[in-house]
Amino acid sequence: MVVVILAARGYGAWRWSAGTQSLRFALDSARVPRPSGTVDVAEFEGLPAPVQRYFRRVLPERSRVITGVRLRQRGTFNMSDTAEQWKTFTSDQQVVTRRPGFDWDARIQMLPGVPIYVHDAYVAGEGMLHASLFGAVTLAHLRGGADIAQGELMRFLAEAAWYPTALLPSQGVLWSAIDDHSASARLADGAVSVMLRVSFLPEGPIATVNADARPRMVGGTVVPAPWHGRFWNYEDHEGIRVPMDGEVSWLLPDGAKPYWRGRITHIEFTFAR
Repeated sequence: MVVVILAARGYGAWRWSAGTQSLRFALDSARVPRPSGTVDVAEFEGLPAPVQRYFRRVLPERSRVITGVRLRQRGTFNMSDTAEQWKTFTSDQQVVTRRPGFDWDARIQMLPGVPIYVHDAYVAGEGMLHASLFGAVTLAHLRGGADIAQGELMRFLAEAAWYPTALLPSQGVLWSAIDDHSASARLADGAVSVMLRVSFLPEGPIATVNADARPRMVGGTVVPAPWHGRFWNYEDHEGIRVPMDGEVSWLLPDGAKPYWRGRITHIEFTFAR
């Protein structure tokens, strides 16, 4: 039995790694070349006041445009829709800013020595969620456009606090004023379009992101639900100010239900030349 389990784990790890390489090749192949390598501060003019403060606070002078980012994270993930079943995870995430896309490759420890492998991704206009025991036994596999793609593009937009030049108008984000401390951000990628309400700290950085309805899987069915994310503990990396900690929640009728809490353990940018 031990030999069978070890063989299954080895095969699963090899199979998952091959799938990750294929997915990230597709992510990189969907890139759109950018002709200019630096941020034009003239873009800030006409934006809502809190958005202008944000860019001036988190981007250094003559900042280069971020074309990609590599993130490593650790934290906890709630595996239950109805209870508190928090499990530890580690992840490696690759992001491409144009065409927008990412792959979150995670290991969630269900029991000691029993990992669930997870890909949560948005690649070339398609969303994907793939969960597998040991990387060998599929537990869930959703892929396609419509609701799945919308939910994943919304995640890309919400997480742009980690790659802030992706929030510039030249990168496709349309900003509209709400009040002195918040604004709405819209992003379209082909037929997929999303909108978030973004609130900012008085000193500039993003505090929270909110959606009135983000697709949520409940028992195999997509049920839109209000969604909330928050960031804190900002640090400077390569001159760019990004949050190191975050939490995301579903806002359900009986209250907020957090399901992801994580911390960045490594961040590495790729810049336009």
